[in-house]
Amino acid sequence: MAAPSSRPNVPYMSDRPDARIYEIRVHGELTPRWSCWFAGLAIAADGGDTVIVGPVDDQAALHGLLAKIRDLGLPLLGVRMVDDGGTAHPPC
Repeated sequence: MAAPSSRPNVPYMSDRPDARIYEIRVHGELTPRWSCWFAGLAIAADGGDTVIVGPVDDQAALHGLLAKIRDLGLPLLGVRMVDDGGTAHPPC
């Protein structure tokens, strides 16, 4: 999967200090006005796709975002964690 040509400007704030930053890529273009519906995450078009980026508090919140994408009928292209919120464990 190619990296986005430009990453949306994301305020890395969340209600939880251990929130992780996720990048969700879907096929189809959403305008930034959808940001409120996606819990305030940044939304940017990228060549026919949409990149949704921002802090996600936990796995339940991530699944909620993915359910919204499903409900819109947008094909999911990828989900990746871009920042672990400083909770990464050191290698063994």
